[in-house]
Amino acid sequence: MSQLVGIDVGGTFTDFVAYDAETRRLDVWKTLSTPHDPIEGIIHGLENASGPVDDVEHIRLGTTIATNAILERKGAVVAYVTTRGFRDVPFIQRGKRKSHYDITWIKSKPLAKRRYCFEIGGRITARGEEIEPLDENEVRALARNIAADPNIKATAVCLLFSYVQPAHEQRVAAIFAEECPDKPVSISYEVLPKWKEYERASTTIADAYIRPLVSHHIGHIENQLTERGLSKQVAVIKSNGGEMSLGAATMSPIHLTLSGPTGGVVGAKQIARLAGVDHLVTLDMGGTSTDVSTVVESRESFTTSFEIEFGVPIQIPMIDIRTMGAGGGSLAWIDKGGMLRVGPQSAGAAPGPACYSQGGTEATVTDANVVLGRISPDNFLGGAMQLDAEAARTAMAAVAKEIDKSVEDTALAMVQIANNNMIGALRSVLTERGLDPRDFTLLGIGGAGPVHVSDLMHHAGIPSGLIPNHPGQFSAFGFIMTDARIDLERTAQMTAKAFDRDHANRVISELTNEAVASLKSQGYTGEIEIHRSLEMRYFGQNHELEVPISFEEFNDETIASIWESFHRAHFDRFNFEIPGELIEMISVKLTAVALTRSPDLPKLEKADGAAKPRGSRSVIFDDGAHDTAIYDRGELLAGHTFEGPAVVEEPASVTVVRPGDAVRVDDYGHLLIGRIAAAND
Repeated sequence: MSQLVGIDVGGTFTDFVAYDAETRRLDVWKTLSTPHDPIEGIIHGLENASGPVDDVEHIRLGTTIATNAILERKGAVVAYVTTRGFRDVPFIQRGKRKSHYDITWIKSKPLAKRRYCFEIGGRITARGEEIEPLDENEVRALARNIAADPNIKATAVCLLFSYVQPAHEQRVAAIFAEECPDKPVSISYEVLPKWKEYERASTTIADAYIRPLVSHHIGHIENQLTERGLSKQVAVIKSNGGEMSLGAATMSPIHLTLSGPTGGVVGAKQIARLAGVDHLVTLDMGGTSTDVSTVVESRESFTTSFEIEFGVPIQIPMIDIRTMGAGGGSLAWIDKGGMLRVGPQSAGAAPGPACYSQGGTEATVTDANVVLGRISPDNFLGGAMQLDAEAARTAMAAVAKEIDKSVEDTALAMVQIANNNMIGALRSVLTERGLDPRDFTLLGIGGAGPVHVSDLMHHAGIPSGLIPNHPGQFSAFGFIMTDARIDLERTAQMTAKAFDRDHANRVISELTNEAVASLKSQGYTGEIEIHRSLEMRYFGQNHELEVPISFEEFNDETIASIWESFHRAHFDRFNFEIPGELIEMISVKLTAVALTRSPDLPKLEKADGAAKPRGSRSVIFDDGAHDTAIYDRGELLAGHTFEGPAVVEEPASVTVVRPGDAVRVDDYGHLLIGRIAAAND
């Protein structure tokens, strides 16, 4: 046997999925996370698997190491090295304000301290010409000073116009390797070879900021797995949904910024294809947060507009996932006006919700769902974890007393508030982008996502819902579906009237060779797909549109085609075009994908008759308590149908179906809810 294992390290649980290619067997399980040392939870989970994990061929790991280090400001002290006169760029930032009329607002601090920012001589022009040579003696002296400073752990180098001509930055890195070999150096040409000085500086500093920590943790994970004979090849998931080797991750840690949540979106693409759904919006609700994203016509939504905090950007290619503090562990609290609030504070894995009996005493969304009868205390995690329903009621009673409501009404209010918070996140990826919720199907994943999908469909105006197999471990499932992927971008600014064909072709060729070489150096020697695009705009505009191209070389015919393609793209996006206006090409983008083996999912046995509930219990919905049918998901077959109110229980999640919602089980065992269920009937 040879197995492919996906591992998603979350804030509350660590999820596992193991797929055996020979038997087509898929095993899923989870264990509590160990935030103090994530590898402990990983090792514990692998050693206590629900099925045999004997011959592991490949492990794909999603980690929050980089995310947490940045968000919690627990990275290394960074030395920032830049062109003379530009030391203050990370501190000046942009002219934007988060709150225009709030006189108390203070802009976010960069990840570097000004006393560790240094300037060096040497200057490159915007055309890549050297007008002042690099002062190597000054660089060498600076490198020695940084090597001698015990506080500084890493260096970020961002020189003016290095994205056009990187020679000075590369020489600085070489000198630091000689004089300061024990401290890693990040240079902007390798991290983000793109114009806009502040964004490039901020991203390079962030890479250096987390590099020592990520290198330590990744090395520790690799050693622990190798010592136990559990790994022949380990890869980590990047923010763009692809995988990269552990060695590559230590050299480019910034690409792990949103490692964990991407698995849900990658898996959603596969589910959308199997279910015949063109427009899917994902709702990944875990213990501490909820992530939402979209898959439209089998394509994820990508972005480079990510900010650590307002005004502190990280511009790397990543799947566009919006995250909010709403999870099963979100805590109830009363604001100064006496109003009930939920989240973003979370009970996390420790102490956890009150019903976990791990020391938590405050009411959470999970406690509310226990009180409402939506989650059974006796069948949580397939019965492996007994919940304390009385502790949940006690915690809820403390909140109910403050707002003068019954325990049940308070629990229902908590769920409704959490739902309203998630509706706001759904609108941010749908209506704010001009997408109609009525065209979409809501995919509920994560341990808590299926509990809320039916409610959210009604309140957000989304007519269909889909609960995939193993929703509680779906991000880990997505990891075993992913491919190795490299996203590169380089600024190559030119206009339709002054188009440098040779330079444009040189950029495309260099990006292609760099991406292919990077994949092959990581051991990916199979088929590699190359996708190219250009970022373009009308001259004078401030934002660019991405225009895909299908050719490998600029010639008379292809150059003429890109201007026409931009006009069409602009019309499709903004409903107008300006045929005679000068067009400017800003950047060349390239994606290289090394296809890896993915699971061949089996179909379920066809149903012979109607679905039969295994029992019933009282469950509270918006309109009151209902005697609700309880189904065991393991007993549902393809073609089974039923109608809410209903609860479908499985080991790592619970699907709650509102009264009147139709449900149908498709050929692969996914639960189709609402309009999509009727359409497939």
